[in-house]
Amino acid sequence: MQHRLLYLLAGSLSLLSCSRDGDTAATPSTPPATGAPVETNAPNATYQPAFAGQTRTGGATTAASSYRATVLTSSLASPWGVTSLPDGRLLVTEKAGQLRLVTAAGVVSAPITGLPAVNAAGQGGLLGVCLDPDFATNRMVYWSFSEARPGGNLTAIGKGRLATDERTIEAATVIYRAEPAYAGTLHYGGRVVFDRTGNLVISTGERSDLATRPQAQVATSALGKVIRITKAGQPAPGNPTFTQAGARPELYSIGHRNPQGLAIHPATGEVWQSEHGPRGGDELNRLQAGANYGWPTITYGLEYSGQPIGGAIQQRTGLEQPVYYWDPVVSPSGMAFYTGNRIAEWQNNLFIGALSGQHLVRLVISNNRVVGEERLLASEGQRFRDVTQGTDGALYTVTDQGRLYRIDRP
Repeated sequence: MQHRLLYLLAGSLSLLSCSRDGDTAATPSTPPATGAPVETNAPNATYQPAFAGQTRTGGATTAASSYRATVLTSSLASPWGVTSLPDGRLLVTEKAGQLRLVTAAGVVSAPITGLPAVNAAGQGGLLGVCLDPDFATNRMVYWSFSEARPGGNLTAIGKGRLATDERTIEAATVIYRAEPAYAGTLHYGGRVVFDRTGNLVISTGERSDLATRPQAQVATSALGKVIRITKAGQPAPGNPTFTQAGARPELYSIGHRNPQGLAIHPATGEVWQSEHGPRGGDELNRLQAGANYGWPTITYGLEYSGQPIGGAIQQRTGLEQPVYYWDPVVSPSGMAFYTGNRIAEWQNNLFIGALSGQHLVRLVISNNRVVGEERLLASEGQRFRDVTQGTDGALYTVTDQGRLYRIDRP
């Protein structure tokens, strides 16, 4: 209770002087949830949030009779990414390097061949996946994976055509590599989505180690970044210009740790992103072109040892604040905005797979602020890795333990 009061008091005081954009926070058009915060454990750090509702916002509740979660299959092997095909089937990546199709009845295909080799050690493997906006006519698929290169491993983006017989990916090619390579197997990031301009947005991690961590702040490196490229792998038109000499033209934002979630806001078209913090300090960010999200200079987390990170700073001029953060961590992974009408109260809510949290996060967002949080499927005991909306308007989510769930009204 003391920790909760500390957060509420600190947030109330901060609201008077600070918000993400430097202005007084706007009154949300959606009333804040009135329930107690869903997190009841003590935080790792007693850092003060920058504004009210930046962490431990009010708990929201969906009536149990409003939705039903059904396990379509439990036979996937460490699925990492899931996306919906136009005909309602799902395309799923598996960490070890397999790509599979899954029907609405839960029938899993044989592995689709033709993909380049992945290095699945550690946190690597076949990661995020998305379809070309013109998939119905060109059948192009894009994916993120960890690739072994001279000097180590890196996050790479591949593309290829799903053959008409759906047994192979034709003419697979690597269109982008997040250099430099590093001899480690952690923090690849790994999500890939299309924005509304038809360009690819991808996330890369800073590779975890103290030796590479500072590269999140270096614009000459592709580590710890969100990157925006064309379908051919070139820097996308309209990308921001960073002032550092030799800055990479493909960069969209910098200062990220291990971003495993990307989603396009259905109303604004903005890119939203989630990333893993260390011990505390998981973040949800609304990305702005050219912005610096602070890692490792500012953070709401601690080292795994419990020691402060750097100067133990949470706010600094010129560095963006997260829209929301978690302490203790939930380990946010893949995410999707709900745009269906099957469950009316979920309209434009954000759903995020929580790994260590072992639940599906539901966030109610209004005026770019989180005004409600709910934990769904927490009794399932699963590490939720990715979530997508199907063509039928239902949500589909995959877990590290091999399950694929369909979440829809009864």
